[in-house]
Amino acid sequence: MSHTRWWVYIVECKDTTLYTGCTNDLERRIRQHNTSTQGAHYTSLRRPVILRYSEECENRSSAQKREYVIKRMTRSEKVALLRSLT
Repeated sequence: MSHTRWWVYIVECKDTTLYTGCTNDLERRIRQHNTSTQGAHYTSLRRPVILRYSEECENRSSAQKREYVIKRMTRSEKVALLRSLT
């Protein structure tokens, strides 16, 4: 059985807001946010989006749990998370 990778990600929208999501195909999902009607309504109004953060997770459940934690963070906490990458 193959292992499906799951990702939690943060994109920065054109208006500088941050959007957090999870997916099993990061490239496809970012493309959807920027071009497709299948992207989130929130990001479809704030295109283009730029991937600022991604974190690989063990499975869908752990990705969703991590997404929940990040979504509960304040903007300043999310910015600190992004800065920790550099």
